[in-house]
Amino acid sequence: MIRCITQKLRRFRAHDDGNASVEFAIVIPAFLLALMSTVELGLINLRHSQLERALDLTVRDIRLNTGANKDHAQIRDEICELSGFIDDCASSLKLEMVRADPFNWTGIDPDPDCINRIEEVNPDVTFEHGQSNELMLIRACMKFKPILPTWGLGQSLSKDDDGRISLTAASAFVQEPR
Repeated sequence: MIRCITQKLRRFRAHDDGNASVEFAIVIPAFLLALMSTVELGLINLRHSQLERALDLTVRDIRLNTGANKDHAQIRDEICELSGFIDDCASSLKLEMVRADPFNWTGIDPDPDCINRIEEVNPDVTFEHGQSNELMLIRACMKFKPILPTWGLGQSLSKDDDGRISLTAASAFVQEPR
């Protein structure tokens, strides 16, 4: 009886049929995880660089056109137009613009004021227009859903209640004299 079992086990051990399938089944999930996380990171980086570029171009326009006081919606729409790669930009982007005194520095709140689609819309936006030669800080915060929110990099990123990731971009500028 024992001899029969050991012979069957030896024959089973001697067969190498299906080795490639087992190796493939073990390696492919890790390979796909790394591949999809790389794609996710690339798209996050692309969105962030487009947001930074659009904010910089808009800040340049604000700085040089000191006669026009643009409101939150106008600046947001200009950033959305220049960014090009941000989905649903008008409803996922929120701006903060504050005066900063370089001699009595208080800084800006470290937690960005982002849009939360779960809660009621907060119309109170910190948005101040500067005068000539004033230091201004502007911060843009946008939210988006990751491609794979439950797998790889998308799972490990911090998300809000709606499953959205926030990206922020900030810039400082001095209003040109009028």
